[in-house]
Amino acid sequence: MYPTISDLLKDLFGINIPLPVQSFGFFVAISFLLGAYTLTLELRRKENLGLLHPFNRKTLVGEPAKISELIFSAAIGFIIGFKIIYFIFNYNDLVANPQEALLSGKGSYIGGIVIAGISAFFKYREKEKTKKATPVWVEEKIHPYEMVGSITMIAAVAGLLGAKVFHNLENLDDFFRDPVDALLSFSGLTMYGGLIVGAIAVIWFGKKNGLHPLHLFDASGPGLMLAYGFGRIGCQVAGDGDWGIPNTAAKPGWMSFLPDWFWNFRYAHNVVNEGIPIPIPGCEGRHCFMLNPPVFPTPLYESIACIALFFFLWSIRKKISAPGMMVSIYLFLNGIERFFIELIRVNTKYHLAGIDFTQAQLISLLLILTGGFGIYFFRRNQIRV
Repeated sequence: MYPTISDLLKDLFGINIPLPVQSFGFFVAISFLLGAYTLTLELRRKENLGLLHPFNRKTLVGEPAKISELIFSAAIGFIIGFKIIYFIFNYNDLVANPQEALLSGKGSYIGGIVIAGISAFFKYREKEKTKKATPVWVEEKIHPYEMVGSITMIAAVAGLLGAKVFHNLENLDDFFRDPVDALLSFSGLTMYGGLIVGAIAVIWFGKKNGLHPLHLFDASGPGLMLAYGFGRIGCQVAGDGDWGIPNTAAKPGWMSFLPDWFWNFRYAHNVVNEGIPIPIPGCEGRHCFMLNPPVFPTPLYESIACIALFFFLWSIRKKISAPGMMVSIYLFLNGIERFFIELIRVNTKYHLAGIDFTQAQLISLLLILTGGFGIYFFRRNQIRV
């Protein structure tokens, strides 16, 4: 396993560059970029087909800098300067534990004050260059694909909050044991919590800017599948705890052409430090643990499945004309994939009427039903939006 990108570079290429970049975070960031890229392509295509239209937005031009704008710029500048200057002089601490360094109260007050002043000054100069004796309202044409950056940012922030909240609801014992770590830790994220809360936030933003939810979600479906599949690569590479149940059975004969780690895996050097110490001389401290017994590498399975499903969705997108159909297919396939992977994945179990199930299985079952109903409904009812 490679807890950091530095570990990955060192093992693959023999290059030892200390970088404060966690492998899981790196792949999550790439997954958001992939989702944004595919969404941009789909929104452009739908606009070319006449399904989406640009709109005019009025903007007041020529105003001088407001006090609130200067304060906001100064505040952002202070935070950046406070941490960046500290990181420059304490780079080893940042590399050793980026999460702790970012979330700690340690920083440079001098750096914060200097960068705050520079930030406020540049905001003032920016406004002065466009200031008019009498500010005027101007109209600018906004294309749907030009809002992808805002959509991605809103989905990322709301999604991460939702993923964290749903994870803590699923692991209340861990939350009450250490609520600060549970809320601020970058580990412990529930995918469906992120999907639900992120979707609500995107619906709000879309309606506010004249984007119908059906067209927006249809355009998002393939990219969401790709982003999830690619993000799971980060789980596999880092060994973040989202693995399967113990698997000590012999590898089936029909899998003989695959390496053993495809069937069961010990996640040596995993980022969450679970398991037993690795029996390698000199390996001590963090990231020197491996699982015993080995487990199903479920992040690997999900990556393969969801990337394959992305290509399927991408291949059929131009053949689908009914609004709501693509997102319904996405929900249906997503629910099926997650429901069955939960059968061999480690997760908190709930017990009701003699049935054991996980939070993800319950939500995935709802997605299967919602997606199945949507496929039936939108196929029979062509909604004009």
